[in-house]
Amino acid sequence: MKNTQFYYVGLILVAIIWGVNFGISRFAMEVFSPEVFVFLRFGLALPILFGVLKWTEGSVKVEKGDLLKLAIIGFFGVTVLEILVMYSIKFTTLANASLLNVAPWPIFAALFAPLFTKEVMTPRLAIGGFVALIGVFLIILGGKDGFDFSSQYMLGNILALLISLIGALFNLACMPLMKKYSPLRVSAWYILFGSLLLFPVTLGGWQTIQWNDFTIGVWGAIAYNVILCTVAAFVIWNLSMNKVGAAKSNFYRYFVPAAAAVTGAFFFNEQILITQIIGGIVIIFGLAWITMERKPITAEVSG
Repeated sequence: MKNTQFYYVGLILVAIIWGVNFGISRFAMEVFSPEVFVFLRFGLALPILFGVLKWTEGSVKVEKGDLLKLAIIGFFGVTVLEILVMYSIKFTTLANASLLNVAPWPIFAALFAPLFTKEVMTPRLAIGGFVALIGVFLIILGGKDGFDFSSQYMLGNILALLISLIGALFNLACMPLMKKYSPLRVSAWYILFGSLLLFPVTLGGWQTIQWNDFTIGVWGAIAYNVILCTVAAFVIWNLSMNKVGAAKSNFYRYFVPAAAAVTGAFFFNEQILITQIIGGIVIIFGLAWITMERKPITAEVSG
């Protein structure tokens, strides 16, 4: 158990970083279109990722036979996923998008894990995940805006659900490659391909940028997204996921809505209701139950 604590802390830290970003990114959206901001987030992270990779590992190369795999992972995990996030929010409510983006993701990861690894769904994982899922429902649906089943939001709801499915498969597809390369090397390469394929989507957004309107908050949001949300978070998440296992790790995404709710209260004076507080406590209990499982931390990858 002691050997795994570092990786569980890493998963929680990354989930909090991503949750806080829901609030921080609002500052950047004052001057950037979503497409441009996402491209800057990943594009500006690339020199740092490859620089650290060269410094720590001595080279940045991967085998030619793996380039196509990394390009496909980058396309779905960065390009497609980020576009879906933008449009799911556009075509449905924030509560709907938050719930459907987050809640099914770990479930899909656990269901499809056997296709990529030898991980199995244990009773403890199932019970702990279900308890944590209840906490997610309490946080998101316990806010001012509940889930809306109206037909006008159907497209956005479907897109949000696709995010969970594609995101889970994206995480799982990284696992075999991380048995061959370091999580840093895998992250750097798929972010490179994902950024290149994302660039054409940004072409209509650059002329609208008012560079003179940049505030300290905007620059801070950019720095937070590049350094913490992308460089640190992706590497720490992939490292921890490689050690803990993809199925178990993805349930720690349930900390994201809790962190987002706290950030909304801190930066934008959004009210946190008692139901949401209870939801946060329930998530902690569910994930603590998962963490106490005494299983080998290294997932064996098939193939």
